[in-house]
Amino acid sequence: MILDIALYLAVGAAAGLLAGLLGVGGGLIIVAALAWLLPLRGFPPEHVMHVALATSLASIILTSISSTRAHWRRGSVLWPSVKALAPGMVLGGLGGAQLASHLPSDALRWFVAGYCLVAALQLRFGQVKAGVETAAEPPAGARLFAFGLGIGVLSALVGIGGGSMTVPLLVWLGVAPVRAVGTSAACGFAIAVASAAGFVYGGHAAGGALPAGSLGFVYLPAAAGIALASILVAPQGVRLAHALSGPALKQVFAGFLLLMGLFVALSG
Repeated sequence: MILDIALYLAVGAAAGLLAGLLGVGGGLIIVAALAWLLPLRGFPPEHVMHVALATSLASIILTSISSTRAHWRRGSVLWPSVKALAPGMVLGGLGGAQLASHLPSDALRWFVAGYCLVAALQLRFGQVKAGVETAAEPPAGARLFAFGLGIGVLSALVGIGGGSMTVPLLVWLGVAPVRAVGTSAACGFAIAVASAAGFVYGGHAAGGALPAGSLGFVYLPAAAGIALASILVAPQGVRLAHALSGPALKQVFAGFLLLMGLFVALSG
């Protein structure tokens, strides 16, 4: 039990650092770590990835609050953009969690690994705007609802707060990278709450023998330990994000995604 707690805290610290640095709740590193740990803790193989995704999203709820607060204090959260994106993200998160609950665990594993690869390649080789803000006003409007819907669905399927999609979208719309990261952190809260709720319902509906401490597909001891460490470390990631340039953030994120994809693929 002590070893488990130490592992959850270590994963949470890494996730919190990435939450502040990259605008995500560290969901991919949480999913990768749990994909390795849960089978060793007696979780049924057919539900390992469901629990990993659900637990990641549940922990991101608190992580995103800490990260958003730190970015907000530095003036890097565009609330009009959050307001425009959040409704679609909530609906997408709920729907994506329901879809994931009905997919085989191995299918989810390869989907997560493939997502990491595609996102890393896009960041590494895709064209991005300069690190300065080019939009006269924060992006808003009805079109962001559609973007948010798609981001919400995919985020639930891979257990993340959507930063790897929200940040590039906002940069493409003319937002400076560091403000895109802060805005993405706030959007991650909406995705995490909706998706985690969907996985709680999906876990109860699926039935099956899950260990004590499970709420649907959410494993509460892991979610609590990860969240505790992550909310303490997230502000440090925010400070680092403001110290790095936009291109540097891009390269860090691309390398991180490749590494996490490899970990998830090998966990099977």
